[in-house]
Amino acid sequence: MKTTTSRRKRNWMTKAVFVAALSAVITLPAVAQSNLKEGNNNFALYTKSKDFKYLEAARKFADDAFKTKRDSVSFRNILLRGLVYSTLAVVDSNRTQKYTADPIDVAAAALRRLTNNKQQGYDHGPEINYIRRSVANAYLIKANRAVTAANYEEAFLQYRKVDSISGSAIDVKHNLAVLGTKIGGVDDAIQRYQTFISQRETSSPAYILELTALYKKKGSNKDVLNTLLTGREQFPEDKEILFALINTYVANEAYSAIVPIVDEAIAHEPENVNLNYIAGYANEMEGNYANAKKHYEKVISLDNNNFDGNLELGLLYLKEYVANPADEEKQSKAQEYLLRANQIKPSEVNTLKSLAVLYDQSGDIIQLERVNNILNQLTIN
Repeated sequence: MKTTTSRRKRNWMTKAVFVAALSAVITLPAVAQSNLKEGNNNFALYTKSKDFKYLEAARKFADDAFKTKRDSVSFRNILLRGLVYSTLAVVDSNRTQKYTADPIDVAAAALRRLTNNKQQGYDHGPEINYIRRSVANAYLIKANRAVTAANYEEAFLQYRKVDSISGSAIDVKHNLAVLGTKIGGVDDAIQRYQTFISQRETSSPAYILELTALYKKKGSNKDVLNTLLTGREQFPEDKEILFALINTYVANEAYSAIVPIVDEAIAHEPENVNLNYIAGYANEMEGNYANAKKHYEKVISLDNNNFDGNLELGLLYLKEYVANPADEEKQSKAQEYLLRANQIKPSEVNTLKSLAVLYDQSGDIIQLERVNNILNQLTIN
């Protein structure tokens, strides 16, 4: 009888231990499930109310649901963790709360794990996209603060993170190009700008001009010209590109290229003295003397004391007078403009030499001697 009773007692104890163990197995996942549920509920309440207390509660439950190794591989637990911490990375950008790890690092790690599970990632696409955008915004905040602090290396690093996570918009890529030039990465910046302008949809006049400036910095004159020509093709109405192209032609003395486009530039700024002078000089170099005179006269009408305009107009009339000494009108015009140029710059040698030619041609010996004496004095001095 005692043996039977003992056996029954042992069986009862064994069953009790088994039930207790089973209860523990059942209870642990239930607790984790409860934390997951409460975390999701509180996060939903936060998204509706924007009350930070719900986000903090969601964080607590997300952390409690992530304590065991089994919990840490659960897709749904990782998803909740990513949602909560990516949000904290943005709304608590000043890190006013205490964290064992920076929220942006926790969220970025969660994002990497979530995107590795393609099927689950497909099923939870909106949530993962939310995490991706939030992480990118968190890096963007850090990048902008680094720019404000003139810490361009840090800003470049943070913008690169934004770009790699979000496949970001062109403005972030543009910031990378600008920062690249500040920290010495000119070649990297050039490649970025080349990508921008390779398609009309992503190009802009600003990018054309910034890339042009980089090529100038490298001394790549051919690339400067080709970039501006691309800009003219993409943005034919843009004034700044047109002006930059004309200045490039001037620097290379490509007057034949200036003549067909200079009047278009003048239409943008009719009273631009320098531009009218360029138009006059380019036309003169190409033998278009009537157009050259017209533009030089415009220069003088805008600035009566413009030395170059008066000198060049006087030289044109002098050339015509020398070719036809009987043309007294040409003689008079040449003398008028050359004398005005001489008044503006009395010791300018080219003007004096031109006057000497004029007086020699007209036979005005007294004036010729006077000019030659001045020239001799300048030579001796």
